[in-house]
Amino acid sequence: MDSAILFALLAAAAFLAFRLTWIWFTSRGDRLVTCPETRQPVGVTVDTKHAAWTGIAHTPALRLNTCTRWPERKDCGQKCLAEIAAAADGCLVHNILSKWYADKSCAICGKPIGEIHWSDHRPALLNPERQTVDWTQVRTETLPRTLETHAPVCWNCHIVQTFCHEHPDLVVDRSRPSRL
Repeated sequence: MDSAILFALLAAAAFLAFRLTWIWFTSRGDRLVTCPETRQPVGVTVDTKHAAWTGIAHTPALRLNTCTRWPERKDCGQKCLAEIAAAADGCLVHNILSKWYADKSCAICGKPIGEIHWSDHRPALLNPERQTVDWTQVRTETLPRTLETHAPVCWNCHIVQTFCHEHPDLVVDRSRPSRL
């Protein structure tokens, strides 16, 4: 095979791999949208494989993979996809949370939250009962209400509070007077 043809095939394969990967990465993640039917927040995810394969030559065709109103409303018209298409990054949960935490300080230690590393050392929340809550415990559709009623907590304080709650027998609180 001629080296020019081989090079052209390799370049086309590299472009295709890059395009598929880029579409897959940009369409993944939990999203918070407003259901057109109920006008309430719902959590959705986009079918990333479908988006990648349909977007090889043109704009990806979006369809939902999950929705918090399913399975009851699985056959809806998926009109919320228009909101995702209009502001794909704006409805990503990570982006919403990053914006919310941006200028906040920890409600326990007072240190600025700073840049968030979502793969590790994620900040948490302090609920009205003064217990820390990990993001895995928050349902996407309840996010707006949660952000109104909870305070930001840094990773370190969350870990300490969690340990104290789960293992009170191993904790010595030196700030309290002893009972001798």
